[in-house]
Amino acid sequence: MSRVAAIDCGTNSIRLLIADIAANGAAAPLSDVVREMRVVRLGQGVDATGELAPEALERTFEAAREYAGLIREHGAERIRFAATSATRDARNRSVFVDGIRELLGVEPEVISGDEEAALSFAGASSVLPAREGDAILVVDLGGGSTEFVLGDANGVIAAKSVDIGCVRLTERHLRNDPPTPEQIAAAEADVDAAIDLAALTVPLDRATAVVGVAGSITTITAHALGLEEYQPGRIHGALLDLGTISDAATSLLEMSRGERAALPYMHPGRVDVIGAGALVWRRILERVSAAGHGAITGAVSSEHDILDGIALSIR
Repeated sequence: MSRVAAIDCGTNSIRLLIADIAANGAAAPLSDVVREMRVVRLGQGVDATGELAPEALERTFEAAREYAGLIREHGAERIRFAATSATRDARNRSVFVDGIRELLGVEPEVISGDEEAALSFAGASSVLPAREGDAILVVDLGGGSTEFVLGDANGVIAAKSVDIGCVRLTERHLRNDPPTPEQIAAAEADVDAAIDLAALTVPLDRATAVVGVAGSITTITAHALGLEEYQPGRIHGALLDLGTISDAATSLLEMSRGERAALPYMHPGRVDVIGAGALVWRRILERVSAAGHGAITGAVSSEHDILDGIALSIR
């Protein structure tokens, strides 16, 4: 048993998992000690400017200072810090790398989209029953990018990361509150182009099940379930039919930000971008269902994702 700390720094949030890792072959490879999330919006404006904004960097560094204290307090022996879409795209990412190195004493890794996809699959599949012959499509819907990963009991079959995410599409298209039909149509065109690109690498028609991970998808699930608060235990493993997911996604997309903010399970940092996340998830499921000629009739939500994959990779 060893104690590790994993940090996932994305476009919208930075998350920490301190966990004990069991020996190989254990039924539950990870035992959570601390799991934290802060919405810092590191990717603020990156799609337009190509650079990380000073105020976004400071919000991220403040969260990293807090995480450094928790890591010391709980005695994690090893740390892995993975940064994804926003940092990959930024010309000034060296400022970010230098700041994190100083705060945490570890070199932050700006991982590729392919590695992000593989880690997402490892995290999601770590808590799913392995069924020989089944090809599971894991969709990790982030702030700047979305990963499509098809895999089975033997590991990843194919993976592709594409530049559609809830922050990127909100900044690019969904500027009105609520968004206009024209803005929604423009965003959907971007999503369709990205799915077309992903499908060149990932055979979507081979999927026998779909698992969605990350905050947009779990929030849509909370909305579909009508929860009175955000309840990870209710959300994790929830299987919803495509119609229920589509209705929930459309509802969130068409709400005003004030209406979203009043929802009891809505994190304040997701209020302005959840509409774009809902649009992306709705369209992906429509396209995957069509690719499989109706074989996919629902999707599972998972609270375990790339963060768990990062922790497991520290072995």
